Amino acid sequence: MPRVRRGFKARRRRNRVLKLAKGFRGGRHRLFRTATEAVDRALCYAYRDRRTKKRDFRRLWIVRIAAAAKANNTSYSRLMGGLKKASVELDRKVLSNMAILDPQAFSAVVKLAS
Repeated sequence: MPRVRRGFKARRRRNRVLKLAKGFRGGRHRLFRTATEAVDRALCYAYRDRRTKKRDFRRLWIVRIAAAAKANNTSYSRLMGGLKKASVELDRKVLSNMAILDPQAFSAVVKLAS
């Protein structure tokens, strides 16, 4: 009885993995077994870091807002508390961009929060 060569389905599965490994260095983009390990790891990192990226950007925005608030003689916590009491619904991303691109408008927002 001849052996089963698995044919089309197996080739399609291997090619899918090798396509995902495109751009990897060395055997990691060429050899199926190595590529499988590399792609599995890469997909895990991608999943994890999609969530980490949100945290990192929020931290960056907070640092920028805090620096701009200090330049306007207030603290980050006082600014955010004041904005909440004044029911100003600007998120941290917008406040951060405002602090960088339009400092006068940011100063106006700080006055509104005081």
